[in-house]
Amino acid sequence: MEEGSVVANVAADLGLEVKTLSERKMRLDFSGNKKYLDVNIKTGDLYVVERLDREYLCLARSSCFLKIDVVVDKPLRIFNIELGITDINDNAPHFRRDRIELDISETALVGERFTLSNAVDPDVGSNSIKTYHLSESEHFNTEIVTGSDGHMYVDLVLKKALDREEEAVHNLILTAVDGGVPARSGTASIIVHVLDVNDNAPRFEQEIYSVNLTENSPIGSLVIQVNATDLDQGPNADLLYSFTLYTSERTQELFALDSVTGQIRIKGAIDFEEVKSYEMHVQATDKGLNSLTGQCKIVISLLDINDNYPEITIKSFSSAVKENVTVGTVIAVITTDDRDSGANGEVDIHLPETLPFTLKKSSENYYELVISQPLDREKVAQYDITITVRDKGFPPLSENETITLELLDVNDNAPQFPQSFYTIPVLENNAPGSLLSSLSAFDPDLHENQYLVYFIIEKEIVNTSMSMLFSINPENGDLYALKTFDYEREKEFLFHIEARDSGVPPLSSNVTVHIIIMDQNDNTPVIVSPWRSHGSVVEEVIPRSIDKGHLVAKVIAIDG
Repeated sequence: MEEGSVVANVAADLGLEVKTLSERKMRLDFSGNKKYLDVNIKTGDLYVVERLDREYLCLARSSCFLKIDVVVDKPLRIFNIELGITDINDNAPHFRRDRIELDISETALVGERFTLSNAVDPDVGSNSIKTYHLSESEHFNTEIVTGSDGHMYVDLVLKKALDREEEAVHNLILTAVDGGVPARSGTASIIVHVLDVNDNAPRFEQEIYSVNLTENSPIGSLVIQVNATDLDQGPNADLLYSFTLYTSERTQELFALDSVTGQIRIKGAIDFEEVKSYEMHVQATDKGLNSLTGQCKIVISLLDINDNYPEITIKSFSSAVKENVTVGTVIAVITTDDRDSGANGEVDIHLPETLPFTLKKSSENYYELVISQPLDREKVAQYDITITVRDKGFPPLSENETITLELLDVNDNAPQFPQSFYTIPVLENNAPGSLLSSLSAFDPDLHENQYLVYFIIEKEIVNTSMSMLFSINPENGDLYALKTFDYEREKEFLFHIEARDSGVPPLSSNVTVHIIIMDQNDNTPVIVSPWRSHGSVVEEVIPRSIDKGHLVAKVIAIDG
């Protein structure tokens, strides 16, 4: 009941007059420390002052009473009251452990039972636990047993045989449901670990392994690693490898088998000319109580060794050519040779694909190194050409020879200015010989092909040539003014400068130069109206009576 709810009218039940309750000091006395109820002395009602919890007051007892003494004075009387507390379904079932783990052997028989911890519900009567449910399972169900004390116990029952190799862990949910309305429930996880038994023999990945092995392989070299697996667990899946009696003593002298890893390594000299193949039988045995084995066969075929490297010889070579050499020019003659026979003696020759060269076969084992693309020294000045020969043996052997080709420069690049048009501001009244700007060009060629000379292209302005106004340093392109410029007379100049290299024939380029003369305040203003002679005073005659705003005179001045 909620706090403030009226339980009964004790005045009426005890035959006391309500109007005397205050005078007689009616009060309640409890056996415990908590005061769950109180009495209204104005009405005689017994009401709730603190929530009543039947499970706290009476634990698991089916009947629950709260004892109260009602005391009044004048005369003193004590009335004994027992208040019955009725259970409601306010507690859900719960398990003491919400995770139950079971270890069950995969050889457990169908029908075998496994006791589970039961759930508890502090409610009583119909509100207590009524049944258990198990989540859907192919292998398990539950059976409920009622003990002599009336409590319900639940067993997990195996209904289908287990196989750890198919499913090693089963995850189930057990639900306890009480009989309240509405019903409450609680759950626990059941984790069944299936214990392994040695019921699977080891199996190799292949029944027959075929291996090709080169003769004279170093002692200790790995030939093959066989691998078997066992579906069991623990010691039942731990394997040891060994040769069977079907493996000859000679084979066991030449090959070693690691009992743990299954690696087979060479431990003696392997000679193709002595024996061309070996056959061995290997077994894997588990460490189970009743051990089981699996077997495989290994066939090793020896391969003849390719022990001679191919050779390459440069018969003739032009180590330096001009960069404008024509495509198709032969720059070297090469021969190849390999002392092996069969595929081991057949030779392929090739160049890196990124190079502008190709190889052309001229006759048996003779090749010409030919230019296949136009060359440009300014992009690549020197080529390190690596010629590789490789035979067709197994594994193939190869040799290479590197030759260096130098490209000689030709005058195929004109000088280049950073800009095609230069605008140069020059302040008037400049000093003659002052530096105006540096107009240097660049030529990517070499030596005399990159040595530049600078010229001013002649152009006359009012019978005056540009070379009388400006000069340029022929070596570095520094541009100078040869005279003092006056903005009031000359405001700009437009001409061309040429840069020419020293190649044969020479190449050149030019650039446009725009000189802008900047004004300075170097002229005094002059009054031109009204006119007056030097030092004279200008007089104006005006009428004696004139109106305000009358024009007396207009002064005009100019500044050059």
